[in-house]
Amino acid sequence: METIYFKGHPCHTYGMVPTVDSPAPCFHLTGRDLSRVQCVDFKGKAVVLNIFPSLDTEVCARSVRRFNQEAAKLKDTAVICVSMDLPFAMGRFCTAEGIDNVTVASAFRSPLFAQKFGVMICDGPLAGLLARAVIVIDRDRRIAYRELCSEITEEPDYEAALSVLRAEEKAG
Repeated sequence: METIYFKGHPCHTYGMVPTVDSPAPCFHLTGRDLSRVQCVDFKGKAVVLNIFPSLDTEVCARSVRRFNQEAAKLKDTAVICVSMDLPFAMGRFCTAEGIDNVTVASAFRSPLFAQKFGVMICDGPLAGLLARAVIVIDRDRRIAYRELCSEITEEPDYEAALSVLRAEEKAG
């Protein structure tokens, strides 16, 4: 269990975000067209999991827009934006915003995703949603970077995650 904050009020996650250099848990999520989005779909690529509560908040929407911009610049990297939003809402958002460099995926059918990655908020006003986190999985399926944002209403450290990805790109 990790402690995070929503507008300064403490809440907790179920489990812990995997540590750097640990094996990345495999996952399956639901794409905006209701297809399965699975870890095996990204074999041989670095993967960014941009995890957040809901696209209906400005901070979450900004993170998707930012990673959409950055993903276009990265070779052999997949960015998966994950929330509990329904796939239909994710599809509408991407269409309206012109988001086409990231994969959006819902965890609404995948409670094990939230548990394995330690991002399920288990108490407080956002209980049942995902915490804000960025996890980079390298090509060998190991955790290369992890950030669980301590304040849900604040954006992640994009540059820290991107520097890990750039180093992965050079090494690959």
